[in-house]
Amino acid sequence: MRFPPTIDRRTLLAATGAGLALPQAATAQRAPEPAPGPLGPLSAAWRAAETLPLWPGTPPETGFAPQPLPPDSPPGFFRNVACPTLHVFRPQSGNGRAVLLIPGGAYTFIVGTHEGGDTAQALAARGYTVFVLIHRLPGEGWSHRATVPLQDAQRAMRVIRAAAGRYRFDAQAVAVVGYSAGGHLAASLATGFGERVYAARDAIDTIDPRPAAAGLIYPVITLAARYTNAASAAHLLGPAPDEALVAQRSPDRHVDATTPPTFLVHALDDTAVPPENSLMMLAALRAAKVPAEIHLFERGGHGFGLGTPGAPNGAWLALFDVWMHRH
Repeated sequence: MRFPPTIDRRTLLAATGAGLALPQAATAQRAPEPAPGPLGPLSAAWRAAETLPLWPGTPPETGFAPQPLPPDSPPGFFRNVACPTLHVFRPQSGNGRAVLLIPGGAYTFIVGTHEGGDTAQALAARGYTVFVLIHRLPGEGWSHRATVPLQDAQRAMRVIRAAAGRYRFDAQAVAVVGYSAGGHLAASLATGFGERVYAARDAIDTIDPRPAAAGLIYPVITLAARYTNAASAAHLLGPAPDEALVAQRSPDRHVDATTPPTFLVHALDDTAVPPENSLMMLAALRAAKVPAEIHLFERGGHGFGLGTPGAPNGAWLALFDVWMHRH
């Protein structure tokens, strides 16, 4: 289901190892239910997708406090995530590669529709096994809020690699793709995969969480005031963060030679997440001599997902697929 064009997501943003055992009840645990709303339900493919929990038992950190849902909260926008999950989209004919897909939502909600299920189906049609991450949201009471999403992203990459034999893909060929705030989390994983943000729970946590490649689609990169998305920064860092925390959680400041090859997409008319975010990331990648490619579209705004059919921004997924087969 393509996200309806009548919803202005910029307004929403402004307003707000094969042999290892997977966690118990890996095929039975349900994801948090999105609130009902006026736009219709999640796709049938989403509802049919297998669901894997990330953590054995409760996740790290304490203090989870469900937040009241806005009365106009669209369906498919996930909130109040106590137990993070992966939704699995399997290809009919696999290409041996997998993708950890992280939708956006300003760290306020997670878009399960066009940036989640629709993109997962499109990648699966090209042969990728896709794992859509519904991660914990930092503003929902968690202690150490600024690292909670990265905890889930690191664990997700490890769980995916542990499942490689079961789903028949190369455990070393797992990329991360993220949209908007999910692009920030994908970039944080690409630059902070070695950061120790939680205590190991089991043998899965011995697996390397470094992605083989990263696709960052209109990503939030800097959390500094001039170019960031204010809602994403506020929900991740909390009120009045100091400069050290802003720097710690701005991925462009942590690019080095170990950062994986990176593919960037942005529209030049994006006013919610300015294209300078992708340009700053590109500059850091080039300075570190990390292979990188960028596609800047004249039009598209923010939140265009797979793009507008017939418009240039609708070509990004095909370009990404070609690029992936070179890395």
